[in-house]
Amino acid sequence: MSIVNAKEIMVEAVKGKYAVGAFNITDLVQFEAVVQAAIDKKAPVIIQTSVKPSKFYGRNVMVAIYRALAEAAPIPVCLHLDHCTEIDYCKLCADAGYTNIMIDASKQAYEENVRQTKEVADYCHKVGDISVEGELGTVSGVEDQVKVAENEAALANPTQAVEFVERTGIDIFAPAIGTAHGVYKTKNPKVDFERLEKIHKLLNGKTVKTPLVVHGGTGLSEEYVKKLLASGGAKFNVSTELKYTLIDTTYNYLTEKRDEYDPGKIDAAVSDAIRKVVGHWIDMLESAGKA
Repeated sequence: MSIVNAKEIMVEAVKGKYAVGAFNITDLVQFEAVVQAAIDKKAPVIIQTSVKPSKFYGRNVMVAIYRALAEAAPIPVCLHLDHCTEIDYCKLCADAGYTNIMIDASKQAYEENVRQTKEVADYCHKVGDISVEGELGTVSGVEDQVKVAENEAALANPTQAVEFVERTGIDIFAPAIGTAHGVYKTKNPKVDFERLEKIHKLLNGKTVKTPLVVHGGTGLSEEYVKKLLASGGAKFNVSTELKYTLIDTTYNYLTEKRDEYDPGKIDAAVSDAIRKVVGHWIDMLESAGKA
C-alpha cells in the first residue's frame, strides 16, 4: 500500500497524535532523497510539487517518477499538487495520477473560493481515489506575516471553516492561522494556535472528518511545531528549507571543489543534505515508525 492519497494517512496521523511531513521537491534528486529519508525513519510521507516544476518536467513524468519510487518503497507515499490556482491544471494532474490535489482559490471572494474548490473536489472524487485540499484565509509571505497575523479578517473564521468544508466536500483543510511562506524574520512569529485548535475540534471532535494542514513550516521552532501538532495540525508543508538546502549545498560543494567535474558527487551531497533535513522534520512531527 505504498501509493496513497493524503487523507488516508492524515486520518491515521490525527488518531495517533502525530503529523505527516509534506515536502516540496523540484527535481529527481530531492524526490528520491525525501522518499529515502522517510524509508529510513519508517514514516509516511507526502511529496509535493508546485505548479512550476510540475509543468517544467511534465505532470506525466512527475507521476512516473512517483510511481517508480513509491511502488518500491515499504512506506505510504502520496503525490500532492501544491497551491494550484488553475482548475484545468488540477484536473489534468488528477487524470495523470497525482493522489492529492490542492486547489488554492483563497485569494478569491468567499463564494468563488467555494465554487472553484467544489468543482475540483467533485472532479477528483469522480476520477478516482484522489483527496483534495482547500484553503480559507490568507497564508502570507514573510514580508507581511505580522500584518496578516494581526488581521482577523485575513485568518480563517472557525464557523465559516466548517461551512466551507461542508459545501466544498474537500478531504483535508488548510486554514490561515498566521503562518507564512518563506523564512520567518522573527524567532516568535504570530501564530494563532487557539484558532487551529478550535477549527480542529469543530471538524474532528467526534470523529476524524477533515484533517488539518499547516502551511509555512520552514523556520518554525520545534516549540511552535509541537504546539501546532497538539492543536490539530496533521500535515506540515516544508518547501523553502529544501530549496535553501539544495542551493546552499550545491554552492558550497562547487566552492570547495571547483576543479571537480562530477555531477554525480554534487547530487550525492545534495541527497545527503536533504535526507538530514527531512529526517529532522519527521522526528519533530513524531511520525517516525508510523508507516
